[in-house]
Amino acid sequence: MPSDEPRGGDDRYDPDRRDDRDERDVPEDRIGRDGWDTEPLPEFPQPPPPPDEPHWSDSAVEGPPEPPPIEDPPPPPPLPDPAEAELEGFRYDAAGLPVGPRRVLPLEPEPSPLISRYLFPTERFRGEWRRHWVHLFPYAALGVGATFVMGYLSGVLARFNADGAMSVVVIAWLVVLAWVGWQFVDWYFDRFILTNKRVMVIAGVVTRHVAMMPLLRVTDMKYEQSPLGRMLNYGTFVMESAGQDQALREITHLPNPNELYLRVCEEMYEPEAVEARLGEESEEERNERIGGDA
Repeated sequence: MPSDEPRGGDDRYDPDRRDDRDERDVPEDRIGRDGWDTEPLPEFPQPPPPPDEPHWSDSAVEGPPEPPPIEDPPPPPPLPDPAEAELEGFRYDAAGLPVGPRRVLPLEPEPSPLISRYLFPTERFRGEWRRHWVHLFPYAALGVGATFVMGYLSGVLARFNADGAMSVVVIAWLVVLAWVGWQFVDWYFDRFILTNKRVMVIAGVVTRHVAMMPLLRVTDMKYEQSPLGRMLNYGTFVMESAGQDQALREITHLPNPNELYLRVCEEMYEPEAVEARLGEESEEERNERIGGDA
């Protein structure tokens, strides 16, 4: 039985002793053997994680699954090797000049009626050229200057009523213009001709001048270009021959001198290559013409 004696200063814990305060404060149906509440607390559901925060479960400790490997696309089919002739125009040396054989062709397939009379049947025509338009510049400048001078003198003579002197000025002006026009006509009929055997220069309207030099007798050839000639693409050809008297040595104001120089050199040193190239191209042109007619 519990003692009725008041509790003293002995506050040591006794498991067999019940405290009246505990029995009074705790209901009897919830007091266990040791006098404490042993019923577990109810479990409350945990709120789900916010959607903007990643939620990792125990089964996802290794991270998200890796994407499948991307397969390399199949290699493209090999391109066909270009022909050697197709690459000739795309090769350049260190100076920026084209390397390899050049495709120089006649400007016209057949000579003009003005030139054909000077070619013999076994001769192969290669091209004909007029002189550069800069050849006419001095004559054009003379005609313009004469026109200004005539206008100025006509105004001065009209003040003094000098009709006779004014007529002389007008006649002189017309003569100058006629001479300038004649030079334009002469320039039109002036031609430089290249064949497989010779070079020729034909000039003159009323009096014809035909000068020629066989390619076999040409010992040296060069062309010169002034700064203005390089800008306007014209030059002067100088050809040396083995003979003493040279009917054709210096030809001025020829257009595109570099191309013309290569044409002449090709005829002198590679005539077989020129014939083969021109024969192939003529066959291609013939096939195109037949295909177009069909």
